[in-house]
Amino acid sequence: MWLVAGAHMHDEHEQLAVRAAAGDRAALDALLAAIQPSVLRRCARFLPCYQDAEEACQDVLMQVARNIGGFEGRSRFSTWLHVVIANGARQTYRTLKRRAAEQGYAEIPVEVPDARTTSVIAGSRLDLLDALEKLESTRPELVAPMVLRDICQLEYREIAGHLGIPEGTVKSRVHQARGQVRGYLLAGL
Repeated sequence: MWLVAGAHMHDEHEQLAVRAAAGDRAALDALLAAIQPSVLRRCARFLPCYQDAEEACQDVLMQVARNIGGFEGRSRFSTWLHVVIANGARQTYRTLKRRAAEQGYAEIPVEVPDARTTSVIAGSRLDLLDALEKLESTRPELVAPMVLRDICQLEYREIAGHLGIPEGTVKSRVHQARGQVRGYLLAGL
């Protein structure tokens, strides 16, 4: 039952996205309201602090509203949205790092005393974002395939369709990216 409801909701988002891309303002408003909870959940996969995830979520919703006209329906809206979320969360992280540096912090201050949101998981997610930044500066073509596969958990076939490259190339790039990122993490960046 739950899977059927989830699939139905997914199809509804796809239909709203197509109408919104064609300029239907009411469809865009309905789409943004419908996706907001899942966008926030997905941003939280990248950013351990709830306020940071909320900031990224708002940025993603603005990007969707601003760029929905560019959604051409070649890939599923959900795939397009994953890319916007991944880029939005990473951009928010860059902004937070820059703000922390401007305020004289060596690292982003995580002001959440709750051990469930700090701890190893929070640290490892921030380390991963740092590693992705480093990877982007040396091998930018490897970042999107890894983010879409390992963080957004998309299928290789879906990633290949979205990026317009063969599935074998996606697998190769994910493999290379994992090796590079693992090296950065083991070396302590």
